[in-house]
This record gives sequence, C-alpha cells and structure tokens, in this order.
Amino acid sequence: MIEKIFKAYDIRATYPNPLNEESAWRVGHATAQYLKRSRQNLPESSRVKMEDTMVVSRDMRPSSPDLCRNLADGIRSTGMNVIDIGMVDTSMIYFAINELDTVGGIQTTASHNPVQYNGFKISGPKAKPIGAASGLDDIKRIATTLRVGQTGLQGKYEERDLWQAYRRHVLKFLNMGRKLRVAVDASNGMAGRMVPAVFDGVTNLEILPLLFEITGSFVHDPNPLVEKNLDMLKEKMAQVKPDIGVCFDGDADRCIFLDENQNVIGSDIITALLARDFLGQPGNEGATIVYDLRSSHVVPDEIKAAGGVPKRDRVGHAFIKKTMAETKAVFGGELSGHLYFRDNFYADSAAIAFARLLSVLSNQPKTLGELVKPLYRYSQSGELNFQVEDKDAKIRELAEMYKKAQIDYLDGITLDFGDWWFNVRKSNTEPLLRLNLETKTPQMLEEKLRELKRVLGEPMVGH
Repeated sequence: MIEKIFKAYDIRATYPNPLNEESAWRVGHATAQYLKRSRQNLPESSRVKMEDTMVVSRDMRPSSPDLCRNLADGIRSTGMNVIDIGMVDTSMIYFAINELDTVGGIQTTASHNPVQYNGFKISGPKAKPIGAASGLDDIKRIATTLRVGQTGLQGKYEERDLWQAYRRHVLKFLNMGRKLRVAVDASNGMAGRMVPAVFDGVTNLEILPLLFEITGSFVHDPNPLVEKNLDMLKEKMAQVKPDIGVCFDGDADRCIFLDENQNVIGSDIITALLARDFLGQPGNEGATIVYDLRSSHVVPDEIKAAGGVPKRDRVGHAFIKKTMAETKAVFGGELSGHLYFRDNFYADSAAIAFARLLSVLSNQPKTLGELVKPLYRYSQSGELNFQVEDKDAKIRELAEMYKKAQIDYLDGITLDFGDWWFNVRKSNTEPLLRLNLETKTPQMLEEKLRELKRVLGEPMVGH
C-alpha cells in the first residue's frame, strides 16, 4: 500500500487513504535511517554541524499537524533529533536546513494539489533534493519493510521560530526604489503567513491582500499555472489598479506574475528578465544561468546578450539544483514557476523571486508590461498534453519524420530547425506526451501545430 504514495520527486497522495499517520511515521523513520546510513564513514570535512538532527515543518492543510507529528516520531524512533519550525512555506525549510546546518529536513505539504491531498518533500544536507534517483527509492524500500512500534530509541524534540532570521535572509535580495502597489493572491495557502511575516513594513511597498486567510480549505485550487485560478486576482486588479499582481501556490514556493493590464507573464519570460538583473550585479559578470529546456529561446538570447553563459537542463528541481551547484550558476528558472538562486543555497524560493522582481521594477520608470514586451519575440504554444498509449513509438515516429532537425534527447526529444523548434516529453505517471512548440511568427505556429496534430492527435482540454 505504502508504495503508492511515492512519486518521482516527492511523496504525495490523498489523505487518509493511502497516505495516513502510519505512513508518515514510516517515512520519517525510513528517511532518518537512510540519512544515517548514507553519512557513515564520511570525512570530517564533508560533515554538517548537526549530523544527528533533522528539521520538520508543515503547510496549512487540516491533515498536516497530525502527519507532521507522526513524521517527527518516526524520525526520533531512530535516535535522530528533531527541530520543528512549525507552519511555514516550503522554501523556508531549505533555509532552515542550511541556517542550522542539519543533516536534512522534511516539509509536510501537497504543494498546489487540492485540499484532500498531502505529502512530504524530503531534503538532505545543504537542502539537496532527495528524489527517486537520489535516495527516495531507498527510503521507499526501507519504509515498505518497517513495522511501526517502539524501537527503544527516542531522539530529542524541540520547536524553534526562525521567522526573523528568514525575513532578514529574504530581504537581502530586496532593494526598493519607487513606491509599488502589489495585489497578492495567497490562495489560502502559506503565502498568507509568509508575505506578512517577510514583507510587512517594507518602505515603498504596499501589499493589497487577497485570500490571505488560512482556513484549511481553498476558495480556488492553489495552482497559479491554471489560468482560471487567477480570475479572482484579475478581478481585484481591475478594481484596485495595482502596479503588478502575483499569485502564490499552496506551499508558496512558486508564484506567477501579472502585469498592470492583468496579462499573465510566463515564468520563462520572468527568467529572461531576472537573468539580465543577476548578470548586471557586481561579481556576476559572465556567470552561468540554468533554464529548463521547455523555455522560450528568448532566455538563452537574453543571457548571452548580457554576457552570461546559458545552460539548458532537464525539467525538475533535482536536475536544476544539481546543475546549478556544479556550474556555480547565479540563477536558474523553470517554466513551472520554480526560480533558483545561488545565494539561497541553490534552492528555489518564491519569496526571493518576488523580492527580485520588485527590485527590478521599482528601480526604473517603466511598467512591468513595458519591461517584458521586447521579450515576446517568438510565438509559443504553451504546454499541450496529448493522450498517447505507446509514448516511445510516437517519439521514434517524430524523430523519423523530422530527421533533418538538430535532435537531442536530454529530456524527451527536442527537434530544432533554427526558426522553429519543439520538445516532447513523457509524463511520469500518465499515458501522456507533453508538447512545447515555439516559432518565429504566429502564422508559422498555427502551421506547425497543425502538422504536429496529424501525428499526436488533438490536445486534451484543461489538462
């Protein structure tokens, strides 16, 4: 039963079946055991200060307090100590693991999923992500064989409030110029706690709040990548006429920005804008910037134009963080809205993304719409999903059909003709292929999409 809750990058399922308090205990115990084993015989120079301690935290879902408590009990049943930092945004646990220098940590959250879901995001030392290829499969194997009960061991438990330290850390990235009024939709999620704790009282910043109440339910799904979930924010913006709008997801580690005219700005466009910002900062000349391969070609264009080194990477935080650490990249961005920062331990943070965008906007006279307009040089399809049973056969068919293209298989298949390109990736969990297509002109986009639909069929609506 417990196998069902393990995904490629984290643990996620509906509560209380199949995810419940017993599985939380097993995940805690198995993770602590895995971390202990993986740290054996390490040289002193590779050790962290608190090798015997893990951090736990949770989001605002009604099931989170009980799950987090049982998770902590499971960790302690291995003799490992626990520091509980309470109800926080997911990015804050990455900060806590590094600030306290613990061996790892687990956030209880189901991110942007509806309220009946919950799960766990697991990190190792220095907040390195633990996914299927980097320990999660081992944790799953240990968890499936465990019997829940007394082990004769019990680590210490303490609660700690890190909000002041976290606020100081995030505000290092903020440099407000002119006054900005910002409409913020917290989606009844963790941004309802994080935004006031970090940004209240900042000079020249007026926050116009929407759905900041943490009620244990969601007025709209806490997923800002789905356009209809932005309707309430757009309505509010039409009334209060702010400089920008921003909508956070449930665990507030991602956010989506809207310009002054309520136009949604793609995360690749934000990546291109912030790439110039980071490369223009002292000491960052010629730095690497990592981006996911679904992003518009405007991203590498802008990085090169600003004197940086663009590094294209696979989709997923485990890959982006690893590549950033290896290349000492100053910044990284994913189409999903995750933005990563070297000076944030190579971890993603919506709070820091928000701080940097406010800094860029408030230190020049243009509106956000005017700033991003030159970045819309190409025509994009957005991510389209096609139901395909034999995904590998379909990818082979595309490779054969477009064999004159420059082809690579970094993540799915990417075929590039220079003036147009597309990527097709397999879904991990469903019989779906995901298409991202970009062309030089809107007419060409229509033509190439028609061509690809003859092979892939019609895209699924609302998926």
